[in-house]
Amino acid sequence: MQYRNLGRTGLKVSELCLGTMTFGSNFRNIAEVDQRDADQLVERALEAGVNFFDTADMYSMGESESILGQAFKNLGVDRDKVVIATKLRAPMSTEAAKGTGDVNNVGLSRKHIMASIDASLKRLGTDHIDLYQVHGWDKSTPLEETLKAFDDLVRSGKVLYPGCSNWPARHLARALTICEYRDWAQFVSLQAYYALAGRDLEYELLPLAREQGLGVMPWSPLAGGMLSGKFRRDQAGPEGARRTDFNFPPVDERVYDAVDALEAVAGEIGASIPQVALAWTLRQRGVASTIIGANKLSQLEDNLGAVDVTLSDDQLERLNDVTKPAPQYPHWMVARQNSAH
Repeated sequence: MQYRNLGRTGLKVSELCLGTMTFGSNFRNIAEVDQRDADQLVERALEAGVNFFDTADMYSMGESESILGQAFKNLGVDRDKVVIATKLRAPMSTEAAKGTGDVNNVGLSRKHIMASIDASLKRLGTDHIDLYQVHGWDKSTPLEETLKAFDDLVRSGKVLYPGCSNWPARHLARALTICEYRDWAQFVSLQAYYALAGRDLEYELLPLAREQGLGVMPWSPLAGGMLSGKFRRDQAGPEGARRTDFNFPPVDERVYDAVDALEAVAGEIGASIPQVALAWTLRQRGVASTIIGANKLSQLEDNLGAVDVTLSDDQLERLNDVTKPAPQYPHWMVARQNSAH
């Protein structure tokens, strides 16, 4: 396991981060890991050198955070030796989700941020969050209100670093500019969907993250299981698979071309298809840590093996070419106008 700086910070995180969306019992068909199994997964990740763990308050309505915090306690983990990341933005009650009541228990208002951080700290059993991330854009709250609240959390010591997830490039760029002007704590990372079968990030967000020094944390690097090797062209997926009941994130037909290319490379180097898919993300410039998730130990073991996969430049180019995004305006114009410089 190698360790990389999270963006321009001095914080070093393992190149693989254990995501805990599977922890709990109340998050679509994904959460099915109880405390005993979570303890095993966390212990194995730690043994492999993982020091970075990501969760969110919305995962099983706080249960994921509680299970992760309890796992650290059960395993006797030194708090200072792990990096804990969590997120907020989603509604945290049935009434808030429906908009029929509890209307402030959602979003990125100062009120919800201050209530959410205390709830997450309690569930995780810690006095600070290493990386506290907005989990999406909130169109109903002024951006400055959110950013000032995050700055206050950093100054209070409850949060060490602020992070961003699932924001459009224009909002992220504006936030960075405001924080620089106001001398507020800036986002240091971008958690976003990025996989060989999902490369929209390369249009705007990935270049922005590279230019501004944000550490990129790809979520769903296996495209919701589509790059696991279990799904093939003109073939039904296995019964009980995550994609069978929760078709997310969206993919197009090129995902099957990606699987074919991954299978070919995997055969050449003696690796599994998921390992090659994860190794591809690890080779992308700007990626600080790739988030992996598992609901059983064998799945985690396979994912952890990705750090030992070495892709040649030729293999990397072949993988890149199969899902290379089509040029969009104004990117093709920028490239044309700067081709001679």
